[in-house]
Amino acid sequence: MTEGEPGKPRASGSLSRRMILIAFAWISALLVGGGFALDRVLVGAVTANADDQLQYVLRSLLASAEIDPIGEVRFNRQPADQSFLEPYSGQYWQVSAPGHETFPSRSLWDRELAYGKPHSGSEVRKYDSSQFPDEKLRVIERDVTLPGSNVRWRFQVASRGDALEAQIAVLRRTLVRSFVLLGVGLAVLATLQTFYGLLPLRRLRLEIAKMRAGRSNRISGAMPLELLPMVEELNALVAHNETQAEEARRHAGNLAHALKTPLTVIMNAATAQSDDLADTVIREARTMRRQVDHHLARARAVGRRGSAHSRAQVWPSVESVERAVQRLYPHVRIDMSGPKDLVAHIERQDLDEIMGNLVENAAKYGGGSVFVTVGAQAGFVEIQVEDDGMGIPEADRIRIFDRGVRLDTGKPGTGLGLAIVRDVAEIYDGTVTLEESEDLGGLLVRLRLPMAG
Repeated sequence: MTEGEPGKPRASGSLSRRMILIAFAWISALLVGGGFALDRVLVGAVTANADDQLQYVLRSLLASAEIDPIGEVRFNRQPADQSFLEPYSGQYWQVSAPGHETFPSRSLWDRELAYGKPHSGSEVRKYDSSQFPDEKLRVIERDVTLPGSNVRWRFQVASRGDALEAQIAVLRRTLVRSFVLLGVGLAVLATLQTFYGLLPLRRLRLEIAKMRAGRSNRISGAMPLELLPMVEELNALVAHNETQAEEARRHAGNLAHALKTPLTVIMNAATAQSDDLADTVIREARTMRRQVDHHLARARAVGRRGSAHSRAQVWPSVESVERAVQRLYPHVRIDMSGPKDLVAHIERQDLDEIMGNLVENAAKYGGGSVFVTVGAQAGFVEIQVEDDGMGIPEADRIRIFDRGVRLDTGKPGTGLGLAIVRDVAEIYDGTVTLEESEDLGGLLVRLRLPMAG
């Protein structure tokens, strides 16, 4: 069988690869999103900490600032950080106002911080500045009016941004390395989890291969809870196939045995050149034909019972059988009652064969009245066929189901009718029982078949 030929399963990709790719994609998305969010939080925290340090210096300058006799700003104590005394140290402060001399830290040396536009209010402003070509600054400033002066002075504190950027770069390198290591670890974990999680499927494949090779007939051994229902279904399927094979062998043996006797009678009559050879051949051939019909009917039912779509409307089947039997026995009255919408889990052909046997037997062996009742009970469709005949003694109600057994030998037949009914009903998990009819006084046959959902 070629790969493209219908019936051969086609591979639609690797389940392991699919699970690993999904895990990788999800891990990557989480790490990228989480890393970006964490980077924003940490960068914000580092920047806020640097701003807090600058704002602390700004508050210290404001607390120590005062106006001298000539109207300029002076400090009653200098900032303790010695970096404000070293030229170009990267730590600067400055006090300025329009029309007044700028008061800078020594670290500014020959440079000044840009004054910019005047601000309304006394809020603290924070911003990055590139006013010095060789330095990127982080600046915090505030405009205040000092006691003893009506001038709005601008207090500015600046710090070189290189140190902040270096801290952020170190932080980001550490963050990226940590997340890469975490991603690799999670990817390895997802891969191991996938292969370990799918290991029972590989064991199941080996068990099925052992069954196909004939080394075992069932899947045994402990299986995960998720696979256990599938294993049970596979074992049930194997048991079902074995049962069908055994039934096929038994039917073949039964058919061979059933045909053996008529063939022997024909051969003996032919060998003895009997005068009634033609009648013997016709009689025994009719017997063999009925045996073949019986086993074919059972074989058809066995082959169809596995179909979950086996459904048959009960009432149309009963009506069609009633019309057929009425033509064969016009003197018999057949009454029917019950709901007309019941559906049984059985093939229509098999239901027709069962009902044909039951109603025909009731018409043949009854006294002229047949009553068919259709009903539902506990998930089963129940069909009762009653007649007003002599009935069957309770001691014979089990034996009558055996093939070839006939209690009334005065009427033609082979004794296969009830045997066929029982066999076909049991194939569909149904039952057939014989009782005494309370209304008509004859035989009551109670047929129960599973109701179709």
